[in-house]
Amino acid sequence: MPESMRTPYIAANWKMHKTVAEAAEYVDALLPQIAATQSDVVLCPSFLALAEVVERSRGSAVRVAAQNMHEADEGAFTGEVSPRMLVAADVDAVILGHSERRQLFGETDEALARKVQAALTEGLEPILCVGESAEARDAGQTEAVLERQLQADLVAVEGGKLSGVVIAYEPIWAIGTGRTATPEQAQEAIAFIRDVLREHGAAAERVRILYGGSVKPANAAELMAQPDIDGALVGGASLDPAEFAEIVRAT
Repeated sequence: MPESMRTPYIAANWKMHKTVAEAAEYVDALLPQIAATQSDVVLCPSFLALAEVVERSRGSAVRVAAQNMHEADEGAFTGEVSPRMLVAADVDAVILGHSERRQLFGETDEALARKVQAALTEGLEPILCVGESAEARDAGQTEAVLERQLQADLVAVEGGKLSGVVIAYEPIWAIGTGRTATPEQAQEAIAFIRDVLREHGAAAERVRILYGGSVKPANAAELMAQPDIDGALVGGASLDPAEFAEIVRAT
């Protein structure tokens, strides 16, 4: 499937920013600026702000994703949120495996495989993050790291369900550092990711693969012009509605 057949996908990962009131103000400011977009625009607020963002986004181009979830439907897991809870809150998608979750909170590929499967079972769209460290890139291990993560995290996903997953390539060395992969570096890594996905079947051509890592209005258009890059997972630049709207309009 040519890239023109894959709808662009632009997601705003707010991380641990914005109170409920600030989230409401953001959505009200953003919606008029992206009213004409043909892309899928996804806001990823904190758990506390999910309900407010869902309500204020109804009838618009905006969809809503959580930043994490537990794989179980319920249970004695203090502090966790289940996929069933997210679905009941009209959440559409969930970020899984962000490098901050892997590095700071010890999230493993084994746990992510369970989470990806649980999300798909409940009808949530997993936004699965993969990416290499600076040390791995400098050692020429980028492809080995990406293949290991993809094979492990998608091990329970049947080929026919693969198109329900969004992949976000986020080189760890480019997250919040101001250092961005060149369009050529991003395209090379994402083309490799698509090659790995092809081992799961023809659905790989329908999988949208995003780039994340210091995406800004100044570099968004050049990144999005690459043939295998279908969108962006935006961190810091997504916190300002005008700046994020510029990135949406660049696709």
